[in-house]
Amino acid sequence: MSIKHNSAVSFHYTLTDDNGQQLDSSDGREPLAYLHGAGNIIPGLENALEGKSTGDKMMVAVTAAEGYGEVQPALIQEVPRGSFEGVENIEVGMQFEAQTGNGDSVPVTVTAVTDESITVDGNHPLAGKNLNFDVSIEEVRDASQEELDHGHVHGPGGHNH
Repeated sequence: MSIKHNSAVSFHYTLTDDNGQQLDSSDGREPLAYLHGAGNIIPGLENALEGKSTGDKMMVAVTAAEGYGEVQPALIQEVPRGSFEGVENIEVGMQFEAQTGNGDSVPVTVTAVTDESITVDGNHPLAGKNLNFDVSIEEVRDASQEELDHGHVHGPGGHNH
């Protein structure tokens, strides 16, 4: 069976940047499972997997635009240190949940710290990076009605609820 819209797909992967540095891998874990066409994985990888089958192995190069997007400067802000009331030791690399004007929460990463202010970045950590996936497709099947209703794959490597 080939990967198409509404296929339940599981695959193993190793993710590297353009310098060959490993960023993530499913090695030693269950394969990653997703519902094809539901936006569960980045567009560039999902597009490259279309039409592939169980047992296929491939290298997939995904541009930043087809991955986590380009860096958006508007998501980088310098805020007063007082905005972190109750947090004594703030260091570069720490992550927090910030509240947007409409009440949503967004993950932000601390990128700079001074006595007066903290710079936070709301971009995904992989924004602006080209991504290289070494992929091995483990299983392709028709998604169940429940998986289609929920918009994701259930079971190992997928969502459990």
